[in-house]
Amino acid sequence: MSAAAAAASGAGDADPMALVKGYTADEIAISGKFLTSWLPFLSAGLCPSCVDSIRNRVSSLMASAEEFPLRSLRIDQIEPSGWDSDSPPPPQPAEKPPMSWEDMAQEDELATGAEEGTTTVAADDGEEGSEAGRPGVQLTREQRELMRFRNVVRKKDFVCFERVNGRLVNILAGLELHTGVFSAAEQQRIVEYVYTLQEKGKLGELGDRTYTEPQKWMRGKGRVTIQFGCCYNYATDKKGNPPGIIRTITSDPMPGLFKVMIKRLVRWNVLPTTCIPDSCIVNIYDPGDCIPPHIDSHDFLRPFCTVSFLSECSILFGSSLKVAGPGEFTGSSSIPLPVGSVLILNGNGADVAKHCVPAVPSKRISITFRKMDPGKHPFSFRDDPELLDITPLETAIQETSRSSSERKNIQIRNLSKSLSKKSKGRTYAQALVSDISSQQTLHGQPTISCTSAERERYSVAQEKKHGNIMNLIEDGIESQGRRQRMEHRQMLMINHTIKRTNDIQQAKEDQGEPG
Repeated sequence: MSAAAAAASGAGDADPMALVKGYTADEIAISGKFLTSWLPFLSAGLCPSCVDSIRNRVSSLMASAEEFPLRSLRIDQIEPSGWDSDSPPPPQPAEKPPMSWEDMAQEDELATGAEEGTTTVAADDGEEGSEAGRPGVQLTREQRELMRFRNVVRKKDFVCFERVNGRLVNILAGLELHTGVFSAAEQQRIVEYVYTLQEKGKLGELGDRTYTEPQKWMRGKGRVTIQFGCCYNYATDKKGNPPGIIRTITSDPMPGLFKVMIKRLVRWNVLPTTCIPDSCIVNIYDPGDCIPPHIDSHDFLRPFCTVSFLSECSILFGSSLKVAGPGEFTGSSSIPLPVGSVLILNGNGADVAKHCVPAVPSKRISITFRKMDPGKHPFSFRDDPELLDITPLETAIQETSRSSSERKNIQIRNLSKSLSKKSKGRTYAQALVSDISSQQTLHGQPTISCTSAERERYSVAQEKKHGNIMNLIEDGIESQGRRQRMEHRQMLMINHTIKRTNDIQQAKEDQGEPG
């Protein structure tokens, strides 16, 4: 601790801002951003006056570094670029060493920087540019996306047998867990945006029934929820609306950042194109909050998914889950949900087994994406054109490859026809020999006649080479430039054979033998 900080801590009436005098503006800015991100957690459960005091202190900290006002890095200011263009967060100065307690944020920025273009590959397959002594090749956005897509870990072999209606059933059949779909930097953007939505909800800036923050009258009760696309009633409300999607209420539309997430989930084969979500619910858990045992309403189609943020927790599954206490449950199978993971619920895992989330030990955010049953749509609902006709990444690659292959096959067929017309019924080797003989006659050179055995061997060899070349063409490997090079090599071989025959003839004449 610096001398200024020690002095500040020893004097009760000393200026609290004296503590920051021992740090640079960059360090203060980093700490301000860090505290801003965790402000909802730090102020949870405090009185309004204390919350305002904390907020003012953080604002003063940011102002002391001559930075933007509180929450200047809100996600809604960078959302329009989305991830389709892979825009990175504002880069930190390269010469500034990271602070120890900010390592995670620094790692996020470095990871995003690597995804944005600093990642390189060697010019030759299987070799690193630094080892081979050659400069690396910068990857395009499509190549980086494909690499990340192929690195997603997908677990689909969940098994837990229970006796249901008199027979053994794998109650987890249909569950999938995908990790690596969202990078650490992307998760940070999403969490920041959820906090922004929470602030808007507290200020009454979201639509009716979109933001809900019940009173916490006991442990495990009263988590914050934010709904988009539709408003779902968990129980009959005061107006008599039954449980399910309320069709008479117009909810806020799906936010742009959430639509980017949906596109990622469909493009990366996490969700099928037949079930593109058109609604979502955000759950914001404080420590001790939970979700009781339930099976999701069939107002929503299967499959649906939930994405986890901030902290790891476990989700319980079982055909019969029991309450062990406030926020505590027991079940047959517990599945850990890593930070950033995507859990797909389908089949028995969605319809036979109940699931619940016991009281979480620390702050957690989850976003559940679901597609409404068309017969349950709110009366004013309209499909979002941005969420229609999303093409999975592998399908797009296959279509591009197929188009390229078709163009190549057309070129090959045209090349084959050209070769067939040129030969005019003669073998390829015979045509070449005839052309060379004609050129020699025109230039006044005597025509060399090989023995019939040599001509036959030569012709068979050349026809065999020609057959191999044609096979390569049919296989789609031969190109126009390579064909010309092959013809040039064959011309050299013919000239070599003619020269060798000429030398043999000359040697016989020198020895007095008849030609």
